[in-house]
Amino acid sequence: MIYRYLTLSLVKLKYNTMQQGTVKFFNETKGFGFITPSNGDAEIFVHASGLIDNIRENDTVNYDVEEGRKGLNAVNVKVA
Repeated sequence: MIYRYLTLSLVKLKYNTMQQGTVKFFNETKGFGFITPSNGDAEIFVHASGLIDNIRENDTVNYDVEEGRKGLNAVNVKVA
């Protein structure tokens, strides 16, 4: 429980502002894809439920980061 709390706190500290990146791919049928962050971090998962705008491959997007069950997720994703 303490580890989970610390992890969430570190995520909030690192990603306390909206991030920017490029959509690597997004499968509309399956409802998920990945974003390549502009800051050089590892690719981040995006689910259709985290979208504000419709996105396509190579779109530049802004997004927030949240800790999900399997790692970091992009949420509040909108085209820049």
